[in-house]
Amino acid sequence: MAVFLAIESSCDETAVAILRGEPGGAAEVLSSEVASQIEEHREHGGVVPEVASRSHSLNLNSLVEKALATAGIGMGSVDVFGATMGPGLASSLLVGSTAAKAMSCVSGKPFVGVNHMEGHLLSPFMDRTAVPKHVGLIVSGGHTLLMNVRAAGDYKQLGSTRDDAAGEAFDKVGKMLGLPYPGGPEIEKVAKDGDARAYDFPRSMMQGGELDFSFSGLKTAVLYTLQKDPNAKVADVAASFQAAVVDVLVEKTMRAAKLVRAEVIGLSGGVSLNRAVREAFSSRCEKEGIELAVAKPGVCTDNAAMIGFAGLLRFFAGKCDALDGDIDPNLRL
Repeated sequence: MAVFLAIESSCDETAVAILRGEPGGAAEVLSSEVASQIEEHREHGGVVPEVASRSHSLNLNSLVEKALATAGIGMGSVDVFGATMGPGLASSLLVGSTAAKAMSCVSGKPFVGVNHMEGHLLSPFMDRTAVPKHVGLIVSGGHTLLMNVRAAGDYKQLGSTRDDAAGEAFDKVGKMLGLPYPGGPEIEKVAKDGDARAYDFPRSMMQGGELDFSFSGLKTAVLYTLQKDPNAKVADVAASFQAAVVDVLVEKTMRAAKLVRAEVIGLSGGVSLNRAVREAFSSRCEKEGIELAVAKPGVCTDNAAMIGFAGLLRFFAGKCDALDGDIDPNLRL
């Protein structure tokens, strides 16, 4: 049995979680605290790195104290410390990783560095005793990745974005439509009242067996549509755009699952909160006889619980890290 304190600070969410688990058993989340910075960045229309790192520094100590109190333990009960080492904003990553390393150093307990994307990738299976073989789709603000997961720690990339990630495209189109930041949740709201067939937006890179993604052409098509028709109904544009993204995500993921003969699909990342995305995947997986595992809402957006879960699995596999290791803003799985 091990108690793991995890810190996530890769972008604009400061998060601390405490998990308890043992090899071969499901992890128990004792506490999961998140301090959101959305309001701080909304006026800028996006994340400002300097503002993000400063907020992490201001929030982290109190968040650690809150997580310990919620878990009902003291710092001395923590067996392992971990933090996100990348990918992400360098100035933000440094805050969380330095804090976790300091606690590790002072306590003499192990430190485990975690890949942010691995946290997302494994998050649909946090309540299971083992991570099954599956195809995982991570779809978030900064990443759209298709991975062949043979086991925890054994991954092969099948597809990634050539330009904008799906979540980034949502945010940029939301801005075009005059919606508040972040655009993803706002587009989902207005799309409910729109006609998804109003505009035939492109579904890029769908030919052949292509598994990479490209959403820049779709974003440009929305821009040209709005320029051509300034009075276009926002709900219709939003619904048509959302439908195009969903079609691409579902089709390419199913294509990948058939390629590697996967019986399970894992869906994670902030965009997986989108109801249209979830419903489309659920319907298609049921039709194809494939099990769908979706990350629970609380661990879809950036959080430390998913970092702690991935960290626990690394720790049980004997993968601890030296305290002089550096962050990597471009870290890959």
